Amino acid sequence: MTSGTGLSLHLLQQRAAAAVRLCSDQPHVLISSFLPPVIILDTTESTAELGWTTYPDTGWDEVSVLDDQGKLIRTFEVCNVNQNPRLQDNWLATPFLYRQSAPRVFVTLRFSVRDCGSLRSPSPTCRETLTLYYKQADSQRPSSRDRETKEGWVKIDTIAADKSFSKVEPSSPHQYQPNRYSRINVKTLSFSPLTKNGFVLAVVDSGACVSLMGVTVFYRRCSATSLYLASYPATPSGAEATALVSVTGTCVRNSRAQGGAPPRMHCNAEGEWMVPVGECVCDQGHEPNQNGSACLACPGGYFKPVWGSGLCTMCPSNSRTSQKASSVCECRSGFHRAAGDSNTSACTTPPSPPVSLSWEYESDDGGVSIMWRPPLDMGGRSEVWYGVVCRICPSPVFTNPASCSWCGEGVTFSPSQNNLKQPKVTLHHLLARVTYLIQVQAMNEVSALSPFSPRFSSINFTISQSVPSSVPMMHQLSRAPDSITLSWPQPDRPNGDILEYQLRYYDKGSDEGSSVSVFSETNTITINTLVPGSIYGFQIRARNERGFGPYSSTVYFTTLPLEEQSQQMQTRLPLLVGSVMGGAAFLLVVAAIVVVVVFRGVKYYVDPSTYEDPGEAVREFAREVDPAHLKVEDVIGPGDSHFGEVSRGRYRPLGRREVLVAVKTLRWGASDRERGVFLSEAGVLGQFDHPNVLKLEGVVTQTAPVRIITEFMENGPLDAFLRDNEGQFSVLQTVGMLRGICGGMWYLSERNFVHRDLAARNILVNSNLVCKVSDFGLSRLMRGVPVRWTAPEAFQHRKFSSASDVWSFGVLMWEVMSYGERPYWDMSNQEVNQYRLPAPHSCPPALHSLMLQCWQADRGDRPGFDGVLSSLDRLIRHPASLKTEPSR
Repeated sequence: MTSGTGLSLHLLQQRAAAAVRLCSDQPHVLISSFLPPVIILDTTESTAELGWTTYPDTGWDEVSVLDDQGKLIRTFEVCNVNQNPRLQDNWLATPFLYRQSAPRVFVTLRFSVRDCGSLRSPSPTCRETLTLYYKQADSQRPSSRDRETKEGWVKIDTIAADKSFSKVEPSSPHQYQPNRYSRINVKTLSFSPLTKNGFVLAVVDSGACVSLMGVTVFYRRCSATSLYLASYPATPSGAEATALVSVTGTCVRNSRAQGGAPPRMHCNAEGEWMVPVGECVCDQGHEPNQNGSACLACPGGYFKPVWGSGLCTMCPSNSRTSQKASSVCECRSGFHRAAGDSNTSACTTPPSPPVSLSWEYESDDGGVSIMWRPPLDMGGRSEVWYGVVCRICPSPVFTNPASCSWCGEGVTFSPSQNNLKQPKVTLHHLLARVTYLIQVQAMNEVSALSPFSPRFSSINFTISQSVPSSVPMMHQLSRAPDSITLSWPQPDRPNGDILEYQLRYYDKGSDEGSSVSVFSETNTITINTLVPGSIYGFQIRARNERGFGPYSSTVYFTTLPLEEQSQQMQTRLPLLVGSVMGGAAFLLVVAAIVVVVVFRGVKYYVDPSTYEDPGEAVREFAREVDPAHLKVEDVIGPGDSHFGEVSRGRYRPLGRREVLVAVKTLRWGASDRERGVFLSEAGVLGQFDHPNVLKLEGVVTQTAPVRIITEFMENGPLDAFLRDNEGQFSVLQTVGMLRGICGGMWYLSERNFVHRDLAARNILVNSNLVCKVSDFGLSRLMRGVPVRWTAPEAFQHRKFSSASDVWSFGVLMWEVMSYGERPYWDMSNQEVNQYRLPAPHSCPPALHSLMLQCWQADRGDRPGFDGVLSSLDRLIRHPASLKTEPSR
C-alpha cells in the first residue's frame, strides 16, 4: 500500500511543536510530542560521490553543483528530451537499504524540472514528471534484468512537479541560478507494508529535464517513554496511515496496575503516543513525581495509607513516622487512636477534668442538681461523656476521698450515673445534715486506652433539709362502681411541713406509663370516673418545702362490679343525658374554631411587583443576613442572565450550626431596576415554607454587594442530574421524585402562585435526592415563552394559571422518565403544537396516562395538582401498577 503527501521535514517539525501543546491541553488524547523521524538515508548533506546504479548508462549523470547557499552538493541530472521516446526509460537506483523493523517508510525528494515549453526545440515526448518505485529484498540488490523487466518492482507514485524553471545559463549550467533554485519541488511519499529485511528505491525518468538534488528516506516511531507510571519501549508506527499500534506498558517500581490489567498505549502513524487504556498507581507509602514517570517514597513526617494516584500527606496531629515510605503514622507517647478512628485521623488524648462544678436544689422533686462546664481541653476529640462518683464524708472538713465511703444504692441519679451526655445530673434520696463529696469525671473514646485513670473535678455540700420519706401505707375507705376513696398516714420522716400529696393510678390491665395523677392537700381523696369491676394500682408521695419524696410501693384496689350498679344508674340518668348534650355542644364549638383557624392559616402569595418600592417586599418577607456570618467560597455558576454569579458558601446563623448555602451575588454597577428584579426572587421565596420548595436563608441588602442566600442543592438541576445518572434509578424512585415536585407545586398553587416556567432545569436536587422547585425571580417573566413546556392557551394568549403549570408538570414528568431527554426532540414550535409526546422507554402506561391527562387541550379538563398528587400516591402505594408492558 502506498500513499503520497506534500509534507516537508520542516512542516513535520512544526507539527511536532503543535503536538507538544496539544499534549498539555488534552492529556488523555495525545500523550507525547511528535518526534523527529529516524533517518535511513539522507543525501542532502553529501559531497562525496554517491555511486548509485543507473540504467541505461546514457541516462542519469551524477554531478556536483553549488546550491542557493553556495555550498557544494551532489545531484543526479537527466535531460534526454529529444531522444527516441521508446528509449526514455532512465532508472536511478539507491543502494540496498535496511528498513530497521519499520513497517512503513517515507521518502522525500528535492528536485527541479525544466519547463517543456521553454525548450528551444520543444519535444512532443517531453515530460515534467518522475516515477518512484521500490523493491523489497532480504540482502541482495536487484539485477539489471530486474530493471529491464521491472520484475518485483512496485510503483509508489508518479510525481508531478508543482514548479518548473525556464532558463539555464549556458556558461555555468551547474552553478547557482536564482530562477532555477526558487523552483525546487519537495515531495514526501510513503509506502508499506514492508516485510523483508530491506528494500531498494528507484527514480525513473520518462523524458523530463530534471535535477534530483536530494533524497531522504526515513520512518517514524514513538520514543521510549514513561507516562502514567508505566514504561513503554520505542515503537515504530504502524503500516497504515490510520494504524494504531497497541503497546503494553510495564508499571514502574513501587506501583501496580489499577484494575489488575497492565496498562496499554497506542502509537499512531505520526509517531505519537495516544489513547491510554488503564494506568498504574503508586503503592502505599509512595506518591507519583511531577511528570508521572516514577513513584517516590513518602518523606519523613508524611504518609500514604492506600495505593492509588493520591499524594503523600503530612502526618496528622500528634503522630509521626519512623521511616520513609510509611503507610501509617504512629501516635506519639501519651496520644491514642480509638478503635473506630481511621489511620488518617489525628491522635488524641483523654479530656481534662470538667470545670465550674456547682450545685443547687431542684424545687420540683426535692433532689440536688450538680452542674458543670465541659473540659477546657477536649483532647482533640469532639465526643465527651461524664461519670459521677458519690461519697459520704465524716464532715465538711474531712473530704479526702480516702476518708469517705460510698453513698450506696440509696442515692439515685437522674438521668444516670454514667455515660452522661449533658453536663448535669440530679441526685435523689439524699440525707439531711450529711456531707456529700461528688466527683465528676470526663471521658472520651481513648480514655480506656490511657494507662491513667480519668481525671475528675470535685465538689462537696451538706443539705439542711431533705424531702419527705415515702408514705408507709394506703387504706381503702369506700368504693363504688365508678369511684374509690383512699386515705394514708403521714410519712415517717416528713422533714418539715407536708404541703400536698400526689397520687397516681392506672388500670392494672394497661401500661403503667398511662397513669393519671391527682393532688390532695389532705390525707384523704376520692378517685372518680373509674370502670366498674376493674382493678387499679395506686402510688402516693408527699411534698415539703424541699420537694417531693419517693413514691410508695404500689397497692391494688377494685371498684364495685356492674351487678351492684343498676339502682345508682337510674338515679344518675338525667345527669348523664345532660352531660352528653353538653359534650355535643362543646364539640360543635371546637369544630367551628378549627375551621376558622385552618381557613385563616392559609397565606396567599403577594406579588412583589405590586409594591411601589420592591425593597419593601424584601424587607417584609426576607431576613437580613449579617455578612460576618457568611463565607463565600467557589463560584459554581454564571447566575441568572447578566445579573451576577452564583457561589457556594457557608452560613452560620446565631444559635444554629453552620450550613452550606448557595449565594447569588448582584454584579457591581447594576442599575436600580436590575437590583429590584434581582431581589424579586427573595421577595417571592421568603413567602414560602415547604420541603419541596427552595428555602430562602436570607438576603444581604444593607452592604455591597447585594446577595441572595438559599439552601445549597448538591446535585444541581434535575435535567443534568438525570442525564449524568441515566438508568440508575428504579421506576419507584423516579415516581417518588415526581411526587415531591408535585407536592411543592400543590403547595404553591394553594397560595395562588403560578410558576410559568416549570421544567426539569428549574428543579434542584439535594444530596438526599429531594427535589425542590426553584427559579422564582421576575427575570423568568422577561424570557421568551418556552413553547415545549407551555400550555397552548399560555403561549398563544398569555393565559397563565395553575392549569398551565399542570401542563408543564406533564412535560416535566416526561423529562424525568426519559432521564433528561429534550422534549419534542428537534421539532419546530409549529410541529410541537397539537402533538402529544409518546411514552418514554420503560415508562409505565399508568404514568403516561397521567401525562396525557395533564395535556388536555381544554384546561378545565386537566386535573389540579391535588389530583395529580393523589394519583402519584396511589401508584406509589401499589407498585404493581408501575410495571411496564413487555416489548413485542
